[in-house]
Amino acid sequence: MKKHSIVVGLGVIGLLFSCATNPLTGKKTLNFVSNSELFPSSFQQYGTFLKENKVISGTADAKKVETVGVKIKLAAEKYLASLGQTAYLNDYRWEYKLVQSPDVNAWCMPGGKIVVYSGILPITKDDAGLATVMGHEVSHALANHGAQRMSASQLQSLGAVGVAVATGGQSEQKQQMWQQYYGLGSQVGVMLPFSRSHESEADKIGLTLMAIAGYNPEEAISFWTRMAANANGAAQPEFMSTHPSDATRIANLKAMIPEAKATAAKFGVKFK
Repeated sequence: MKKHSIVVGLGVIGLLFSCATNPLTGKKTLNFVSNSELFPSSFQQYGTFLKENKVISGTADAKKVETVGVKIKLAAEKYLASLGQTAYLNDYRWEYKLVQSPDVNAWCMPGGKIVVYSGILPITKDDAGLATVMGHEVSHALANHGAQRMSASQLQSLGAVGVAVATGGQSEQKQQMWQQYYGLGSQVGVMLPFSRSHESEADKIGLTLMAIAGYNPEEAISFWTRMAANANGAAQPEFMSTHPSDATRIANLKAMIPEAKATAAKFGVKFK
């Protein structure tokens, strides 16, 4: 019992001293990992990835990725400055690379290191579609979602230790049973909803960034509709997925568009 109390106590201390308010979401977030720890590792991994994969340069598509990326970056700077958070991006080292791959994907590492796979370009189709993708991925980085997931995983592991301590006097079979219950419960009940909430946050922030950058946020609906068609209905049930269902995402985006347009209007951007 004493050991169990120590484990729980450490978790509580971690919760009390690792919550900070993110300026883009206005929410207190769980984060055990500072940018000074995370960014150097991120930059190193990005460099390694680029060396091990084919980077496309000097093409119209590569130029498009860089052009849209810069516009999203400038939109992020404007938006954060309007929130009184000018220094928030001081340690970012922005890069925008198009990489040869059939994967329909893109990502942004902590610190602003972006990769767009060539396989997603037929679905983005145009600059607005690409801005939807890059705005979304950049928003994951700006909201510190990577660090939050790392922190949540640490807590999940700490919880598993707590279960092991609490059931230490039971048979090995029962200990395994409780660990399985805990693993399934924490994954479906906590980790997956946590990940889906990050996707929704990135959708909202990304919609705002693309609007400030001058891209009509209504084009995000067209992009995600194309993405849904490309999936051919092969998605997992939403409660078992890290992402919202296509229908949920599109419905949420439609509800977010007026606010994104209103925010962009404050920067002099208007849409028909």
